[in-house]
Amino acid sequence: MSRRLGKLPIPTREPPVPRQKQARMQIGDYQFIKRGISRFDARDPYHLAITLSWPQFLLGLFGVYLAVNTIFAILYALVPGALTNAHPHSFLDAFFFSFETLATVGYGEMYPGSLYGHLVASAEIVCGIAFTAILTGLTFVRFSRPRAKFVMADKLVVTAHNGKPTLMLRVGNGRANVLADANAKLNVLLSDVTAEGARFRRAQELRLLRAHLPMFPLTWTLMHVMDETSPLAGFDQARFITADARVFFTLEARDPMLGAVVHDLRTYAPQDVLFGMRYADAVFTAEDGSPIADLTLISTVEADDGRDRPEQGWADVRRDDLDQA
Repeated sequence: MSRRLGKLPIPTREPPVPRQKQARMQIGDYQFIKRGISRFDARDPYHLAITLSWPQFLLGLFGVYLAVNTIFAILYALVPGALTNAHPHSFLDAFFFSFETLATVGYGEMYPGSLYGHLVASAEIVCGIAFTAILTGLTFVRFSRPRAKFVMADKLVVTAHNGKPTLMLRVGNGRANVLADANAKLNVLLSDVTAEGARFRRAQELRLLRAHLPMFPLTWTLMHVMDETSPLAGFDQARFITADARVFFTLEARDPMLGAVVHDLRTYAPQDVLFGMRYADAVFTAEDGSPIADLTLISTVEADDGRDRPEQGWADVRRDDLDQA
């Protein structure tokens, strides 16, 4: 488009489209992208400090500490005589004095030498107290946050169970104590195309034979029967890939030792579903009758030969509903 001024065409440009902020969320190998939001929001520093990894947290802490000391060192160095026993125009002396003051150490060799120096030092002491309190609180929250130690199988298996194809997922309790009131949920995200050609995704819950355990000591095999009522009815390996079916697994349990609920989430891609395979035994019985769970075998699979395995485990009494040890 253009408009004319006399005989000279003056080109006009469309205003540039502002670049939208976006955040990426990763669940396993599945990635979500949200636009219009920012992952790091300066207006929510608490959430930012909690969600950072430990290397990022420590690096950010060092950067903030260095920046604060640099600012106060500049303020000291701006006015000669602000610090007693400091070399004239020595930024290094001012920086180390600032570092010692912010940490409330104070070796006594250098000290404020004027009213200006006392004012800056007083402001830095207040900042140091606040900085120490905030750092202590954030460190405590990061250390005290309960973490789940569930050991989940790397692959899902589809094998025959009571004559029906059954999707199975095995998970183990990675803690040295018994967990209580465990609740599991299994959902599948399916990609579908409507008659109008519109593509959309829909999440459907996969009904489990048993989704709750009052006590979770060793391992737990979750089962979903892929019958005519299942969203996965008639699915095979090829259809899993064609539909881009992704299975989402959530598990939460109460840890009596922590007095808190721990939870975890994991996603499985279509290629993570193995047909005609089953989990190898991971629970054995000692000579004295005590069950032994080898959590290093949680992800071990073997070909399904169609034979039933012998009963095992401390509470494996309803094999049609629960494969638990």
